[in-house]
Amino acid sequence: MAGEDPDETRRQFGEAVNMTAGELERWLAGEESQAVGQKGDDGGESTGHASGRRIVELLRTRKDDLTDDDLAHMRKVHGYVQRHLAQEPKGEDVETSRWRYSLMNWGHDPLKKG
Repeated sequence: MAGEDPDETRRQFGEAVNMTAGELERWLAGEESQAVGQKGDDGGESTGHASGRRIVELLRTRKDDLTDDDLAHMRKVHGYVQRHLAQEPKGEDVETSRWRYSLMNWGHDPLKKG
């Protein structure tokens, strides 16, 4: 998006994504990760799972090598995480919830400290 500050985009992405590339990669390989999210008509990979794979790539990309498309995806990730955090289920254990698993596909573990 024209007028978007790349430094601000990277900062917001860094706030939203609290998992390392390795943590996210391991998570995406598991069954829980693949069981959640909105899938296309073919029943294949969910949008969030595909985004997670892209996030792993972004985390491993030097800031000077980020493209406009990369920055756009980083903004999308930040927006998704913020919206989804606001939908936290009340009064239930979130540790094994679809809500948490979906967020983790987008690189954010709400139970991770620090």
